[in-house]
Amino acid sequence: MQRKNNILKSSRNAIAMIMAIMVIVTIATIMALSLALTTQSTKRTNDLYLYEQASFLSKSATEYALLKIAQDGACTHTNDLNFVQDSIYDINITLQYVYVTNGNPCTVAQTYTEIRTPEQNGSILIDVAVSVNDITVSTEPIRYFRRTIQKL
Repeated sequence: MQRKNNILKSSRNAIAMIMAIMVIVTIATIMALSLALTTQSTKRTNDLYLYEQASFLSKSATEYALLKIAQDGACTHTNDLNFVQDSIYDINITLQYVYVTNGNPCTVAQTYTEIRTPEQNGSILIDVAVSVNDITVSTEPIRYFRRTIQKL
């Protein structure tokens, strides 16, 4: 009479079942991590795009402020050069003028400082702040600030 060894057969099936469960758990973990990284990457790409757009808009706003000053004359604009671009970006331009003490055509509120050397006469300090005012577009607040000193 031959004796059958059922104990070895059942342990082989149990080890195969445990290994299959381990493989499934490992693959599920890798898939969850890849999905999380894809979502994070999309969010970062969107925020980076909005930040770069804000940077370019600040440069354009500086050129726009210089154009308005050239058209209308110095000291005609102080803080009235604010506008909204595509209902996403809010652009605020602050202008402060630098003149010598004697030939100052600006009021005290418009003047940043008064200088005594005629070589530095007629400069302007332009502060441009670009911020995303639509919270549905970005996941975090995006604000870009640029300060420029230009000669008039």
